[in-house]
Amino acid sequence: MSRLVIIGAGGHGKVVADAAVITGKWSDIVFLDAAWPDRQECLGRPIVGSDTQLKDVVACSDAVVVAISDGRRRLALCDEVASLNLPLATVVHPSAVISPYARIEPGTVVLARAVINPDAVVGQAAIVNTGALVEHDCVVAAGAHICPGVSLAGGVSVGSRSWLGIGSAVRQGIKIGADVTVGAGSVVVKDLPDGVTAFGVPAKIIRK
Repeated sequence: MSRLVIIGAGGHGKVVADAAVITGKWSDIVFLDAAWPDRQECLGRPIVGSDTQLKDVVACSDAVVVAISDGRRRLALCDEVASLNLPLATVVHPSAVISPYARIEPGTVVLARAVINPDAVVGQAAIVNTGALVEHDCVVAAGAHICPGVSLAGGVSVGSRSWLGIGSAVRQGIKIGADVTVGAGSVVVKDLPDGVTAFGVPAKIIRK
């Protein structure tokens, strides 16, 4: 039996679990979640402990994926998984299209109808969400979240832990720093430095 542990049973955890089930790769899927023991199941799968009990649960598991939307927390939990010498699972929905010339690091989640084109690199524990487009030669750093319907034109770079809101678009060759938040529906046509929030068409920095 091949067991996958999903850390996080919130909305994102549900979507990750759904993709994992559809792949048929794991015969047993369980959750860890902060709401345990008050909450006992998610999508009919058991929540077997809290996300603080990782060491106790993973000993009888084959792989772990962190399904928490906060990039900083996601990367910290990935480090903890690595310290326990367990593999990070990469979950790819079967309807996603990933070029054989793209590189996907461990712990990444690629959801339904997402497209990742040649020579793109997606870092550890990044999320390429439903229907997102990562064009050729893009670099999406560790822990970044490319939300549903986002379009990255060719050669875009997105820094670690950055969040690109639903339906946003980024012009070719743009560099987005680490810990950046781009509001839903924004169009990014200029580089964005680390740590800012940008919104609008075209996107403007509204918070530093």
